[in-house]
Amino acid sequence: MTYCIGVRLDRGLVFMSDTRTNAGLDNVSTFRKMHCWEVPGERAITLMTAGNLATTQAVISLLEERTKAPADRVPTILSAPSMFEVANIVASTLREVIKNLVECGQQADNAFNGTLILGGQIADSVTRLFLIYPEGNFIEAGDETPFFQIGDTKYGRPILVRAYDRGMSFEAAVKMMLLSFDSTIKANLSVGPPIDLQIYAEGELVLGPSRRFEADDAYFLEISEGWGTALKQAVDSLPDFSLDRKLKPPEKMAAADCFANVKVSASRTFCAFVLRRLIRTPKAFEIVARSATVNSSQLRLPARRS
Repeated sequence: MTYCIGVRLDRGLVFMSDTRTNAGLDNVSTFRKMHCWEVPGERAITLMTAGNLATTQAVISLLEERTKAPADRVPTILSAPSMFEVANIVASTLREVIKNLVECGQQADNAFNGTLILGGQIADSVTRLFLIYPEGNFIEAGDETPFFQIGDTKYGRPILVRAYDRGMSFEAAVKMMLLSFDSTIKANLSVGPPIDLQIYAEGELVLGPSRRFEADDAYFLEISEGWGTALKQAVDSLPDFSLDRKLKPPEKMAAADCFANVKVSASRTFCAFVLRRLIRTPKAFEIVARSATVNSSQLRLPARRS
């Protein structure tokens, strides 16, 4: 399993991914799931992968090979004129790999799928962040969806939803994302360190600071323990539920009231039947029905024409 986050901020982009892969409880390995390309002063691109390892590695290998022979493949991710075109190239490559694996008749315990997060900036355009699906289509992050997750997303999402602020600093964003990873790691053994970090600052056109957090990283351990303590203190500060608190029983309706309601309901049904028999036009029926009283003996009907 995998967990990756891509966050869009006013300052730029922040990417974070785990490195654990597993094919059973006794077959755990470490593979890098974050890949970066840059042409300093012209473009910087980061791609994170989740899904079938053979599929995603084939996609990365093809993208790498095609950047080394641009004459054979135009454009490549290093020559495409926009991040939208880069997203199209990556999506087409993913679709091509999955199609080839299926058509060759290969079999695997899991489907040959893959989901990708792509982000970066080219020339004078703005930074852009995309989520690419196995089918080869993709969506772009915006003001209402400022971050993407792939892999096992459910455990770490609440922290992102509550803590994200587009104006936050890179440092605050890294802290928030590490807490999201910590919650995921605590709940899912198939996600684990080392955790890779890559930052890109808007307008720099060169990859920013990067770092790998190992399992014994001092900062990661500090915020993990601090977050656990803060959660416990927050829970303790909330009022306890009282088992002695008496719940107000639902009000009971007297038998006479129940019978009266039945009579009123029956009266309304009878009135509707009479109206439909007397008034043939649906529109006229609605007008008269709205002006009718509950009691059929007092029903006001317009005089019928002879």
